[in-house]
Amino acid sequence: MSRARLAFAVDAASWREAAPLVERVAPHVDVLKLGLELFCAEGPAIVREARSLGPEIFLDLKLHDIPATVERSIAAVAGLGVRYVTIHASGGRAMVRSAVARARREAPELEVLAVTALTSLGDADLDELGVARGMLGHVSALAALAWEAGARGFVCSPREVAELRARFPDATLVTPGIRRASDPAGDQARTMTPAEAAARGASLLVVGRPIRDAEDPAAVAREIKGQLA
Repeated sequence: MSRARLAFAVDAASWREAAPLVERVAPHVDVLKLGLELFCAEGPAIVREARSLGPEIFLDLKLHDIPATVERSIAAVAGLGVRYVTIHASGGRAMVRSAVARARREAPELEVLAVTALTSLGDADLDELGVARGMLGHVSALAALAWEAGARGFVCSPREVAELRARFPDATLVTPGIRRASDPAGDQARTMTPAEAAARGASLLVVGRPIRDAEDPAAVAREIKGQLA
């Protein structure tokens, strides 16, 4: 298995707000993750701005709709030159299959990542939603459904990554909820340090606030990359 890579989560309301920080951090990360808030504010032009800085682009839209709508959305994303895009595995087998098939036709380099369970959720949240199989069982079941539908990449918390790596040795496993030992968890319910997540089989570690809120964001990005070497 190759070394885990680092993605910086660009969590901002506008590119004007984000650009100074992103320009400092971009040389020290492998991927820039653009989220829904920023994409809604700036539109597709934000992808071109981010691509010009060098790292690959991860468009984190978490699409979840009827299969035809998601398929057409994937076709639009395919023209932007991004490396990763997210959909919700809970959208069902037909939705995942349609998204993956359209990506393969339009842009073979575009990888559709199926989100299993948001890292902000815990077991109590699943109980509230009527999911009785527990977090690990829920994540594993959604990953299996998405794999059977053609997805070869998943988003999960670091707590589930070892299980998914064992079941899907060749999958791309993307883990938000990454925190150094000294970082607060914030609204993440299932966290782990970069080295721990990488050791358990993560392919791409997504880090936002620990880098964004640091006095020297570039130094923190370099520190985390060093833990993955």
